[in-house]
Amino acid sequence: MSDKLMAALLAESVLLTKVTQIVGEYSPITIILVGAVTLFLVMYNKRRARMVQLIEKIPGPAALPFIGNSIEMNVDHDELFNRLTGTIKLWGNRIGLNKAWQGPSPYVMLFDPETVEPILNSQKFIDKSHDYDYLRPWLGTGLLTSFGRKWHSRRKILTPAFHFKILDDFIDVFNEESAVLARKLEREVGAEAFNIFPYVTLCTLDIVCETAMGRSIHAQDNSDSEYVKAVYGIGSIVQSRQSKLWLQFDTIFRFSEDYKRHQSYINTLHGFSNRVIRERKAELAENILNNNINTAPDAYDDLGKKKRLAFLDLLINASKDGAVLSNEDIREEVDTFMFEGHDTTSAAISWTLFLLGSHPEYQERVFEELQSIFGDDKETPATMQNLMDMRYLECCIKDALRLFPSVPMMARSIGEDVKIGNYLIPAGTTAIIVTYMLHRNAKSFPKPEQFNPDNFLPENCTGRHPFAYIPFSAGPRNCIGQKFAILEEKAVLSTVLRKYKIESVDRREDLTLLGELILRPKDGLRVKITKRA
Repeated sequence: MSDKLMAALLAESVLLTKVTQIVGEYSPITIILVGAVTLFLVMYNKRRARMVQLIEKIPGPAALPFIGNSIEMNVDHDELFNRLTGTIKLWGNRIGLNKAWQGPSPYVMLFDPETVEPILNSQKFIDKSHDYDYLRPWLGTGLLTSFGRKWHSRRKILTPAFHFKILDDFIDVFNEESAVLARKLEREVGAEAFNIFPYVTLCTLDIVCETAMGRSIHAQDNSDSEYVKAVYGIGSIVQSRQSKLWLQFDTIFRFSEDYKRHQSYINTLHGFSNRVIRERKAELAENILNNNINTAPDAYDDLGKKKRLAFLDLLINASKDGAVLSNEDIREEVDTFMFEGHDTTSAAISWTLFLLGSHPEYQERVFEELQSIFGDDKETPATMQNLMDMRYLECCIKDALRLFPSVPMMARSIGEDVKIGNYLIPAGTTAIIVTYMLHRNAKSFPKPEQFNPDNFLPENCTGRHPFAYIPFSAGPRNCIGQKFAILEEKAVLSTVLRKYKIESVDRREDLTLLGELILRPKDGLRVKITKRA
């Protein structure tokens, strides 16, 4: 036997003796646990290696170990959106998808009808990504942020609240608050230029408070209200947490400057909702105690005016005295309605006014349509039928939402492998549907950067891919309130356009976009208005 073989056998004998001694010092349970942890790490690394291998086949920017592309995303909100769209144009414009890493987590950006459809049209991928977790301190697990069985249950309960007959009851609110907006705008007649966005935003906030909770906060008369500040403040903080890797850790976030403001905003928002829910429940209980029949959905008040049912009333009725929905469940859904139904509609209305102000030929066609409905009458409120007849105005809204979708991106969690195009997207990936870029697909919309409401005339929609235009998402998890939104937008826009001619001062190419939770212009939208004769 050679000296080398003797030395190797001796070393192996010593190693086995050492291992036996070490193992002998621990209990069988400890040994099993160590073995299980080791096996888990081996399997995790194996799966991780497969994920990395599959993701790296997809075009996208080079990423650093552990931190991925997080450094490139650590910029101000206005620059972040430019970088995202720039990355898409550079890496994935031809195939409709590209990839990036946020820390160790892979993301795929999808922006072609063919790449978007497998995700949005599937019951397998209805869960929102963890990026929505930062909304949960405010919205809990309401319809927007819930998943699985709870989402299905909530969707089933809430769908009747957006029935056409229920929406008809909201038209009065749309008209009343639109009339307030028109009066407020009168002070700007003859002014050199002003930002239309804040006016519209306060109007839609009044509308959503009235329709969601049956309470007016008179935001158009009191823009400094704490509730208004809290709505905007919480959105900015959520955006920061989504884009900045270190703020995603709750422990670190609690030591940041944003945390105290975040908690203050949450207290304001929840305090208002909880107070309104308590008051409304007390009113309903008192009505029942006094045998007041005016709680019926088709009841009329003492003046003969039809009583309105707010979204909150419908939730209270559906709660079955807490058996189906608790007070917290009701608050989650009211807050979700407030969030989803406020900024989204204000952005859509503002962008539509701006684009019509930049294209007087389309604005004139809208005004002619309104004259065909109302004649020269500028005061009579619109009815549901009037709103349904505003077909060209709806085309204008749709093309404004194409160019500037209120929600510029949506994120879904990929729970199992899915084939998209020539790529296999592994489970554990987050899919970002970039609506802003999807709507600029030249295959779907010739001259995609041009505002052209004729894109949505019936004859021009024939043959278009069903997932080419999705401002309200699509598939099983589409927006439940899209009819509500379009009706509200028509009511506000028609009220303003019947009285005023809009002229845009800013040029589109000079605008800086903030791709936050909602797509908005960084410095507002400046317009001039004149009274119509």
